[in-house]
Amino acid sequence: MISEWIDVMVEWFMEYGVWGLIVVSFTESSFFPIIPEALLIPLGVAQPEMAWWYALITTVSSVAGALLGWWIGRKLGRPIMLRFFKEETVKKVEGYFEQYGGFSLAIAGFTPIPYKVFTIASGMCRIRIREVILWSFLGRGARFFLEGAIIAFLGKQAGEFIDQYLGLITASVAGAILVIVLIWQLIKRKKVQH
Repeated sequence: MISEWIDVMVEWFMEYGVWGLIVVSFTESSFFPIIPEALLIPLGVAQPEMAWWYALITTVSSVAGALLGWWIGRKLGRPIMLRFFKEETVKKVEGYFEQYGGFSLAIAGFTPIPYKVFTIASGMCRIRIREVILWSFLGRGARFFLEGAIIAFLGKQAGEFIDQYLGLITASVAGAILVIVLIWQLIKRKKVQH
């Protein structure tokens, strides 16, 4: 039932082309269930020469939506998170922000993790707005420009490649970045102790 509703919504937004992409990218970062790729990929595959432009539009709109998510978290706090997400999920996200700060947004923005959970939590955890903008641009930009690059180079075959491999690629890159950050934090702590 829900997947049918999402399919109908995607078709409806597709009729509006770039404007549909902007709306979905903006709202998905704060409350909407449809991911930007549902429009970005078909639009890009239909016009591979526009793939970089679509990636830019998606990134900017998504970052703007992240600010709305931050505002929702700042104003409504933990109760709004608990209304839509399990307490276990909320605690886990809070833990990420305690450990990594705004960098958590970059990882969430790059991976298939629901981004809205992190944007709302960033407001709840009092992450500074400039950090929200910076890390959102890095995470979301890396993801959408990676997809744009795949579309630009593979053209019509890009959709199938992204379906099969993007999740694995993003998870691997995010994992490698987290390992580097953890090693860097350990080195930093040892220097402070000496």
